[in-house]
Amino acid sequence: MEGSNKSVARKQYYVYILRSLSGVFYIGITYDLVRRIYEHKQGFVDGFTKKYKVNILIYYEVYGDPWAAIAREKQLKNWNRKKKIALITKANPKFEELVIT
Repeated sequence: MEGSNKSVARKQYYVYILRSLSGVFYIGITYDLVRRIYEHKQGFVDGFTKKYKVNILIYYEVYGDPWAAIAREKQLKNWNRKKKIALITKANPKFEELVIT
């Protein structure tokens, strides 16, 4: 609303990494991490994650700016596997599933 003093809640954007039981990674972006992970777990997302059963959340980052999140997603997708593993290991050494509520 233009000219309004109403406070507008800022959206958060998430860059996330999923893994399959066999170790395949997937990097994605969303503004609703809980919903998106649920969709991956239920197999609602056609394509790569459904085909390879990539649905275990092992890493995520939070951004207030969608363009920063998109840039980070692209950056991570261009990293080699060794570099991705090093990043994940710093926050989640055992690659355990993260629980989001």
